[in-house]
Amino acid sequence: MPLLTAGDSTLLVVDLQERLMPAIAGADAVLENTGRLVQAASRLGVGVAATEQNPEGLGRTVGVVADLLPTPAVAKTSFAADPDVAGPGTVVVAGCEAHVCVLQTVLALRAAGREVAVVADAVGSRRETNRDRALDRMRAHGVDVVTTEMVVFEWLGTSENAAFREVQKLIK
Repeated sequence: MPLLTAGDSTLLVVDLQERLMPAIAGADAVLENTGRLVQAASRLGVGVAATEQNPEGLGRTVGVVADLLPTPAVAKTSFAADPDVAGPGTVVVAGCEAHVCVLQTVLALRAAGREVAVVADAVGSRRETNRDRALDRMRAHGVDVVTTEMVVFEWLGTSENAAFREVQKLIK
């Protein structure tokens, strides 16, 4: 997969929900990095979509992320999000749980022929072992495993990008 570009990417935020996040290892970092991604996407014209797994049971998207989303999250009961929820281009994925809903969503996107990059420092599971094995499995199925900074700087493309200073502040 070549470099990610803002013009050919969509950010998909999977199931960062109120009742789930307190149990996630490294939840603060997952939320912080996802927030950075959503803000960078918004400033760079990258489409953003989000899902919520059984919101009646797990609650809505955590406020710090929900407040940044351009549109409300799409409710689902299947562990895998419908590939049509993601917009065009390469789908950049953040969310929880890495070994359940993120993994099944990513595999469904790959089965639908989509290019996918999963953001390792913006996905989580209750146990890090599950997260790590999920990332291994996704990589084995042709998914790029990237970091928040990799995504943001690839979306920027150049320090001459008009949004460079503003977006760079999200990382520092």
